[in-house]
Amino acid sequence: MQAFQDYYPENLAHCYGCGRNNAQGHQIKTYWEGDETVTHFQPRPEHTAIPGFVYGGLLASLIDCHGTGTAAAAMYKAENRSMDSLPAFRFVTGSLQVSYLKPTPLGPVLEIRGKVKEIKGRKVVVEATVYADGVATARGEVIALQMPDTFVAS
Repeated sequence: MQAFQDYYPENLAHCYGCGRNNAQGHQIKTYWEGDETVTHFQPRPEHTAIPGFVYGGLLASLIDCHGTGTAAAAMYKAENRSMDSLPAFRFVTGSLQVSYLKPTPLGPVLEIRGKVKEIKGRKVVVEATVYADGVATARGEVIALQMPDTFVAS
């Protein structure tokens, strides 16, 4: 099964968090699991905030990119289109709100789970929660906006 991010067009697959064409980035992969979306990510030692714990900025970026990927997949689903159909749906972040529930330990694979809260026109609202060993450590809401064609650099 291909991840949502595997369907991004070549010219739109460079994001630090989710772009497959960014060798230095996180390259997260998101999939449907029932009505939720799921991403797994293994933090590395350079993602340390203080010894033994994950940097909060990493958690925010995981929630952000999980949210925009979920938004794209949700829009395809809402329009009953396959993710390889054109024109491609790509979303950017209009708003990102993150609440840190407890320190996230460095070591376990993190699981990010998302739920679509609303689709309205070109806007998709996604709630995402980060789990470490089954414990929720961060929760966020992404307001994802469909990227206009004029946003792409030539």
